[in-house]
Amino acid sequence: AGPGSYTVGTMSERFDCHYCRDALQGKKYVQKEGRHCCVKCFEKFCANTCTECKKPIGADSKELHFKNRYWHDNCFRCFKCYTSLVNEPFMLRENNKVWCSNCTATEDAPRCKGCFKPIIAGDQNVEYKKMVWHKDCFTCSQCKQVIGSGSFFPKGDEFYCVSCHEHKFAKTCAKCKNPITSGGLTYQEQPWHSECFICSNCKKQLGGKRFTAVEDQFYCVECYKECVAKKCAGCKNPITGFGRGTSVVNYEDESWHDYCFKCTKCARGLANKRFVCHNGKIYCAECPKRL
Repeated sequence: AGPGSYTVGTMSERFDCHYCRDALQGKKYVQKEGRHCCVKCFEKFCANTCTECKKPIGADSKELHFKNRYWHDNCFRCFKCYTSLVNEPFMLRENNKVWCSNCTATEDAPRCKGCFKPIIAGDQNVEYKKMVWHKDCFTCSQCKQVIGSGSFFPKGDEFYCVSCHEHKFAKTCAKCKNPITSGGLTYQEQPWHSECFICSNCKKQLGGKRFTAVEDQFYCVECYKECVAKKCAGCKNPITGFGRGTSVVNYEDESWHDYCFKCTKCARGLANKRFVCHNGKIYCAECPKRL
């Protein structure tokens, strides 16, 4: 901003006011654009209007101008903080308002989504999908604790710390009842931690492996054969239900693989056929007649 372009002084020669024709000799006058006028006519006809207060800038006032706009020196203040901007850096903003550099920076700064106050240079902040918070304003929607730069989970317009997200949204393990935060597996529509879905005997994880469920216990193939499976009354090997011989024949307190349930004399397979038990041994319907 610069000073106005006119001269103020006391007339020593004989001149009349350009407007009212009063004699100016010995009186205060203003010379502007080659014309001499009294102070009163200057304010009435020549003075610039202050952009801020809308009043004439008289000959006795200090005038500042910038881009064809004029101010009294006392009116040239920051619109926001009212600091005088004479000889200070400024910016002309909307509605012809002048702002100091500090207020301009604050006004143009992004607004915190938490407190809605500006985030200025040097403030620690958190940014997510074009939104920004002061670091201390970025809090968990559930427990209200500061998340800051820690891990979080977005859910719509809300944000959760790891702990609250686990308890509010994560699946709960069918065995230990704790949240499953990653990985895991499903058995009979129930979620499990991989480390919880294990063989009841050897404690090895069963994820991706063959296993047998017995009531609420799970066994790997080896442990099921060794510890749980019934032994075939014919071949004496475990009846696992895997591979050949998945069908089982039960009679009284004994069990057989279907391929082991055969006549003691002629070795005919008797699964799903009539048979005779004689002296603890199994025979087809014909062989006991030949004994």
